[in-house]
Amino acid sequence: SQSEQQILSSKLECVQSIKDGVLAEAKCAESNLLALFSQKGSGAKTQTQSSLKLFQVETETLYKKVDYEDLYVTSMLYEREETEREVTGGEVTELVWKLCLAHSTSFETADLFMTLVFELRHLSLEALKVLWQRSSFKCRDNWQPLIDALPSCATEACVVLMKEIIASGEVEEDKVEYFFWSFSFIPKPTSGMIESLAPLLESPGASQSCFLGVTALLHRFCSAYDSCGGVPAVQSVMRTLGKFLGGNCTVQDSERLSKMQLVLKAIGNAGMAAASLAPVLSLCASLKSNPIEIRLAAIQAFRRIPCSVRVSDLLPAGD
Repeated sequence: SQSEQQILSSKLECVQSIKDGVLAEAKCAESNLLALFSQKGSGAKTQTQSSLKLFQVETETLYKKVDYEDLYVTSMLYEREETEREVTGGEVTELVWKLCLAHSTSFETADLFMTLVFELRHLSLEALKVLWQRSSFKCRDNWQPLIDALPSCATEACVVLMKEIIASGEVEEDKVEYFFWSFSFIPKPTSGMIESLAPLLESPGASQSCFLGVTALLHRFCSAYDSCGGVPAVQSVMRTLGKFLGGNCTVQDSERLSKMQLVLKAIGNAGMAAASLAPVLSLCASLKSNPIEIRLAAIQAFRRIPCSVRVSDLLPAGD
């Protein structure tokens, strides 16, 4: 039937010549026939011939001289010029509304989202709380721009707000996991962040992401401060983790075994902060009545504890 005929018949042929691994010449012939109006191969038809030829290869590239004083080494992180004006909560609320109205895959959305992240860093905790009350709504496709932007903010005020959102149970579990995952990448943790997050470890049903995210942040904090073991917030976290060990990591059932393994992994995550728990870890590892999984996990928990703690003296020889 007429509807089944091919409307456009096209053909393209190219011949390429390669010399010493470089394309030396390319010749192409293309034809397009509008079959609907053709009779015996004639009719509305276009033919195109093209030829590309390599004339010369530059043996040396001349660079424009630059003033090296204008050059500097930087990381690949996004940079933004610091704004001189004071950012207000109302402006950021308006920005969230603009994000909701923008097309999700447009360049405008990407730029607005980046602006939102940088402007969140200028807001106090009080301003952030007001912003959350006004902008916790969902856009189309259930998107919450503020929820996605907070983990990239990385200020103490943003972390405290995230902790309060987690504790309130106002967001879905996958977003909570996203929050905990982001704590591992905060470049400059503060004791205030640790102090705020510490109570989450004692909350009923604290997830694996909670233990690992908080202790990863603790490790980064202690990597920047030599005497972090004396910081009250750090001591609070280690006391909480120490309570789970119960003195020698004894477990009664499979559920307790799984939780003990998680706590030991979190202690290993904490690094230098965990030095105070070294004696208990030694008991956990040496107690023969403990399951082998627990004893091995206790030994692995030493992985970031500094050698100055003298691990070799704490672990009994030949056991």
